[in-house]
Amino acid sequence: MNTEFNPIRYDIIRKKNPREILMLRGSGCKWRRCTFCDYHLDSSRDTHANYTLNHKELEKVTGLFHRLEVINSGSFNELDEDTIREIREACIKKDIHHLHFEMHWMHRKAITMLRQYFQEQNIQVHVKMGVETFDTHFRDDVLKKGMEHVSPEKIALYADEICLLFGLTGQTEESMRRDVETGLKLFERVCINIMVKNTTRVLPDGQVIELFSRMLYPDYIDNPRVDILMTNTEFGVGEDQRTSPI
Repeated sequence: MNTEFNPIRYDIIRKKNPREILMLRGSGCKWRRCTFCDYHLDSSRDTHANYTLNHKELEKVTGLFHRLEVINSGSFNELDEDTIREIREACIKKDIHHLHFEMHWMHRKAITMLRQYFQEQNIQVHVKMGVETFDTHFRDDVLKKGMEHVSPEKIALYADEICLLFGLTGQTEESMRRDVETGLKLFERVCINIMVKNTTRVLPDGQVIELFSRMLYPDYIDNPRVDILMTNTEFGVGEDQRTSPI
């Protein structure tokens, strides 16, 4: 656990697909092999401490748009049972009918039970999966996503939404556009994340980011099914409160 990290964990997304968003804390990503990712640092094996933190954040939920997104630097089943129970209770209390969770491919068999648990209270679960790209060689052999070189069609059997990662050396206008169009064809929503410098050895490629900004950003920024995050805190959560100007 990174004890010095104190991020903003609750905010409201008002533009596309309006919803509240929570960044909760779980036991941490069980995969942890992606070459570009250090999000698993926001985690703890202390279940009680996680629940205490998550309870405080869940109390901020208002039900404003009847839709809630929960992220946790990993997958939904890395949240403790009490937190999952309290998420459902918050949805019931605040009249939230749509709930968005994130997950890694390795946990796909847990989705059915998750959907059933919330559907019992008429809450529809939307599963978001980080695929980064549909180029299976780049995704699984270079980025080490651990998705077994599966096809987009097979991913769509489990996930409702996907995240793409752009701004990496080797990506082209054609490859990025192909990823977005594949995502729009097979999934409800596409979230495009632009690579930012973190603690890993994978660095953002300024030329690729400029290419995306010039050639793809104008084509998709107004698409209601596409979220574009030029920085990883644009949803309003994740920024360290020690450095936030707010």
